[in-house]
Parts: sequence; C-alpha cells; structure tokens
Amino acid sequence: MPAIQRSVVVRDTLNLIAKRSNWAGREAGVIVVFCVVFIVLVGLVALFIHKKCAARRERKAQF
Repeated sequence: MPAIQRSVVVRDTLNLIAKRSNWAGREAGVIVVFCVVFIVLVGLVALFIHKKCAARRERKAQF
C-alpha cells in the first residue's frame, strides 16, 4: 500500500480549488479600471503607429 493514496491527493486538490474565492467578482471596480487603462494604452499605441506610418508614407511620396 502506498504511503500517499491517490484518492487523498485528489480530494485535497479539489478542496483547495473549491475554496478559492472570486476576487474579480468582489473587486469589480479594479477590473473596470484595468480594462479602461488597457483600452487607453492600446489606443495610444495605435495612434503612435498610425503617425509613424503616415510620416513614412509622406517621406516616400516626396521621392
């Protein structure tokens, strides 16, 4: 008989998973702030890339 039974390990693992609380559900405001900041950052990066591409097209058109 093994020292650690597989069923005991599985039971303990499932109990740990089941005991986890839903942090995102409790702190919905923090998640909203993260999403808004992410969207703003993506917009700024897209604007920067757009400006660089437009400047490159302008230089190409001059030649």
